[in-house]
Amino acid sequence: MRKLIEAAFVSLDGVVESVQEWAFPLFNVEENKQSSFATLMDCDAFLLGRVTFELLESRGSGLKGDPYYDRVGSLPKFVASTTLQTVSSNAEVIKGDVAEEVSSLKRQPGKNIMKYGNGNLDRTLIEHDLIDEFHLSIFPVVVGAGRRLFEGIDPSHLKLKLTGTTKFSNGVVKHVYARA
Repeated sequence: MRKLIEAAFVSLDGVVESVQEWAFPLFNVEENKQSSFATLMDCDAFLLGRVTFELLESRGSGLKGDPYYDRVGSLPKFVASTTLQTVSSNAEVIKGDVAEEVSSLKRQPGKNIMKYGNGNLDRTLIEHDLIDEFHLSIFPVVVGAGRRLFEGIDPSHLKLKLTGTTKFSNGVVKHVYARA
């Protein structure tokens, strides 16, 4: 069975919103990107919420020729959205029951499925125990305001164990948590 891996940027005070404003300036392009690229090589699809999908599409479309962004662009994307009607050619909007569709995707043969971001989709995924690993990159910055990691989510569904830690030269620490 395929694993669903969620990767998110998180500030020291738990903010996950507007990462382009506070995380990207601290992102060590080569070191952090190489780590993310290595994880992506074990994935053959993305699961995204609408906001993350639109951010990815707007940022990645002009970055051709870079192995990381080429990989991101080439992977098929499954987008959970009730408002999107059309998406790019290698993307598909999930229609119907999101939990059932994701469960079905996980049962299909293939590599892991990557989910970037942290938002409304997580409520459904955590409620149905569909996320196998969390890759949380903790940035050494206090944002102060914004949506917090797991905000509005029932924490009783999160039974996790730390399985790996990577410290980067820019002060970012990536923690990998698997379901316990």
